[in-house]
Amino acid sequence: MKIYKSIKDIRQLVAGWRREGQSIAFVPTMGNLHTGHLSLIEKAQHVADKTIVSIYVNPLQFGPVEDFASYPRTLDADKEELINAEVDLLFIPDDKEIYPFARPGLTSVKVPELSEILCGASRPGHFAGVTTVVAKFFNIVQPSVAIFGEKDFQQLFLIKKMVVDLNIPVRIISMPTSREDSGLALSSRNKYLTDPQKQTAAGLHKTLCWVVEKLQQSFDHTRLNIPELEQQGLLRLEQQGFKPEYLAIRDSETLTPVASYEYQPVVVLVAAMLGKTRLIDNISVT
Repeated sequence: MKIYKSIKDIRQLVAGWRREGQSIAFVPTMGNLHTGHLSLIEKAQHVADKTIVSIYVNPLQFGPVEDFASYPRTLDADKEELINAEVDLLFIPDDKEIYPFARPGLTSVKVPELSEILCGASRPGHFAGVTTVVAKFFNIVQPSVAIFGEKDFQQLFLIKKMVVDLNIPVRIISMPTSREDSGLALSSRNKYLTDPQKQTAAGLHKTLCWVVEKLQQSFDHTRLNIPELEQQGLLRLEQQGFKPEYLAIRDSETLTPVASYEYQPVVVLVAAMLGKTRLIDNISVT
């Protein structure tokens, strides 16, 4: 596995691969790799000739009171995982490489309106940080395809929209959320949880499953009160010890609220605090 830190070096290597007719898959990560990341890498290796993984904890997507300084960084262990996975190239730039000029006044890429709802409502500027850095990585790596997990549904949705709106020639492939046996979605932030909290955290997915079951049981959809069902889900979370930010049933193709469930594709999304740890999850219903 090659390890590069500079944009110049990675562009030279990728240009050589392209001259040889090689296709390139890209998996952007913030490190602290788990089996969910490895499933993305495995998919990348099935759809392209070369696989590039990046590890970069992007400061632009963290708010002033969020966990940027304490975010788990396990680069040595991550390198071992990627070597074992036979990744072709690891890209580990530093902040000066990605943001060579002062951040005030930085040109940014933002998907308007949809970046301010759901997770964006409680994390202002977060998604602009995400789409900006992903757009930069797409320009640097110039992959044929990029692989993302479905756990961050809103993030995935915004990246897909950005690619379409800006005519970026990258095919986006999404992969199902990887979970622990309890149903808890795998996340680097799960390491913040104590053992008792991890047992409680499994209730997040169970609550989503309960909401989905109510949707699927509703044959007479005109009688299903969507806002009331959302409130019932929030109450169940509070009773388990969560501090929920939202539990929302949205049209999975637009992220707009659903007035009545008519068996159109929807997604049930949730974000909640458990202690000091912010957890997110979702389930799509078709």
